[in-house]
Amino acid sequence: MEGNRAHVVVIGGGISGLAAAWYLRQSAGERVKVTVLEGGPRIGGKLYASEVAGVNVDAGAEAMLARRPEGKELARGVGLGDDLVFPGTTSSAVYSRGELRPMPKGQVMGVPSDLTELAKSGIVSPGGLLRVPLDQILPPTLVRTDVSVAAYVRARMGGEIVERLVEPLLGGVYAGRSDMLSLEATMPRVAAVARSERSLLTGARQLVEEAPKDAGPVFTSLKGGLGGLPEAVAKASGADIRTGVTVRELHRDGDGWRLVTGPVPKPEVVRADAVIVATPGAAAGRLLKAEVPKAASELAKIEYASMAIVTLAYPIGAFPQPPTSSGYLVPPVEGRPVKAVTFSSIKWPHLTKDMVILRCSIGRVGEEHLLQRDDVELVSLATAEMADVMGVSGLPIDTRVTRWGGSLPQYNVGHLDRVARVHAAVAVEPGLAVCGAAYDGVGIPACVSTARTAAARILDHLSQRGE
Repeated sequence: MEGNRAHVVVIGGGISGLAAAWYLRQSAGERVKVTVLEGGPRIGGKLYASEVAGVNVDAGAEAMLARRPEGKELARGVGLGDDLVFPGTTSSAVYSRGELRPMPKGQVMGVPSDLTELAKSGIVSPGGLLRVPLDQILPPTLVRTDVSVAAYVRARMGGEIVERLVEPLLGGVYAGRSDMLSLEATMPRVAAVARSERSLLTGARQLVEEAPKDAGPVFTSLKGGLGGLPEAVAKASGADIRTGVTVRELHRDGDGWRLVTGPVPKPEVVRADAVIVATPGAAAGRLLKAEVPKAASELAKIEYASMAIVTLAYPIGAFPQPPTSSGYLVPPVEGRPVKAVTFSSIKWPHLTKDMVILRCSIGRVGEEHLLQRDDVELVSLATAEMADVMGVSGLPIDTRVTRWGGSLPQYNVGHLDRVARVHAAVAVEPGLAVCGAAYDGVGIPACVSTARTAAARILDHLSQRGE
């Protein structure tokens, strides 16, 4: 306690930790002192922007779901409501069978609902197309427990739908593999179909029909890039933000907590009435090992994928035809090092009209060897992709390579049960909460939602103590 104020420490200065600090301030005002401890040199985690050819471009996440309210509400709450922008285009493509092909309309995370649209796209072969309607006459695929996305979709619609539609979409979100990712955790609406419908095709049609027709844009961002959100949240939270402070140990200390920071030879102790752990799963597991071993054991089992984003800026004239779509995905079966391309200056027209700025995503689970190449080689892979697929000539005006090592949690089969066990173990520890991308969704709105829940748990605990 500091005077009459309770002290809450948030471990981790990514968007989840910063949002938790903001929610604490919104609800408790000056009654609570909030300290955010971030081990890295900056706050923001995977939200970060820097200049490419004089234009501020996101180096990490560049969009958030607009149809989930939490991200937009946070931006508005910290004074960035007028900076929210929406895509100039959402049309996208898949590089399949040797060329760019339009993403079929009416798909649900790659699961087709319209055979005519699927056929028009040309993404799957004639044989692959003929396999899909067999879903409607095959015996039911009984799904009573969590299974991999690939296992279920392949059983219903065949391997090509998995390889050329579902796989690249999931790879773009999780940098994972559909034969490992959980159907329940990554595609909950499709999982509901698997439990209740005989036909996946019929179920997908129902999902498309039930979707609101006037829901507005799917994605949103900020004029200055999402990399500007963390600073705004940090400032609005009024928290004491400390970077370069790694928390090495977390122990119960009476009815509060003792955090050990600093180098091993000269440890420093921070005491808190309550703690929110907002770090990635592995780090959270290490911190909780002493006091909440059951949660620590589960968190240690969450795998993480690494990736790199190569940002390129080209003169408009370098393209035989300027791109008109927001980008394209590349199925692993194509054997190309680049897994996705976003034409950032097309998707977000506010960036620039004087050149084409694009981002090439490289790396998914099982492709760590690609990321062992140096920056020059990664840029070469990206420029070769542009030359081969888009016919680009000449060298880019500017380049940037951003590596995100161990940054994307893998929601593998059994993930929801694992998270439930983590929450159950943490729930019996007064004054402790967790939040972040490891739990209930990797997108910004999902992370913000976990932060709000964590803050509410801590405030409830402090209220019960009369603080």
